Amino acid sequence: MKDGTGRLSGCTALVTGGLGGIGQAVAKLFAREGAQVWVADLVGEDSERSAAVRGISPAIRYVKLDVTMPDDWKTAARHFPNGLDILVNNAGIAPTGAIGVMEHHDWHRVMTVNATSAFHALTHLGPALGQAGRANGRWASVVNVSSILANVGIAQAGAYAASKGALRSFTKTAAIEFAQSGQPIRVNSIHPGFARTEMTQAGNAAMSDDGNLLDALAAETPMGRIAEPEEIANAILFLASHESSFMTGTELTVDGGWSAR
Repeated sequence: MKDGTGRLSGCTALVTGGLGGIGQAVAKLFAREGAQVWVADLVGEDSERSAAVRGISPAIRYVKLDVTMPDDWKTAARHFPNGLDILVNNAGIAPTGAIGVMEHHDWHRVMTVNATSAFHALTHLGPALGQAGRANGRWASVVNVSSILANVGIAQAGAYAASKGALRSFTKTAAIEFAQSGQPIRVNSIHPGFARTEMTQAGNAAMSDDGNLLDALAAETPMGRIAEPEEIANAILFLASHESSFMTGTELTVDGGWSAR
């Protein structure tokens, strides 16, 4: 891994959903920029996938975490006795289905993984984040990975869009609560457009008979393509770093111009 510029030197970070796609790109970038990075995901700590992500850098560690389970968050919090500087709530799922077709349990699962998990995260990691913010004189940073679908609609993605809209609103509420209560924790959301990830590929297969959905999405994006995970990770790095020190409760859209159409 090539050297970075040390923008996160001395920081400890936790990235959920970090075994692939945007999450793995974030973990790699944070480690390159000097952070000690904990990657969290569903597989066991002795699995090949967790071993592979640890092999990216000596600065990357792994913890098994089901983001829907409060007890898992309590356990994860024990890894940060000296505080947590950065939290990236990236874990998410995106099953598709039209209104009237999607089952209630699928809807509930999407909301729980994509939105309620952020509530659990801040409930159980809030003390560690506040501790880090007070200790180093720089506010801790939470980045919630939302979506452009929090602001625009697309057919068959109602549950996903609703969950990301909820995450957007929760971000703003959390930012205000922390700031007004004197807790040095910034909370912002990032809103990616369509990116080349496993989740997008799965959606392509589910929503397109001919497998050309990605091509259609690229054609409808003003920049003429979908994003690479590393491009989203670069924007998350900005929100995580002190370069965004006066930003809280805001949203950063990275979508190649999609939502400006």
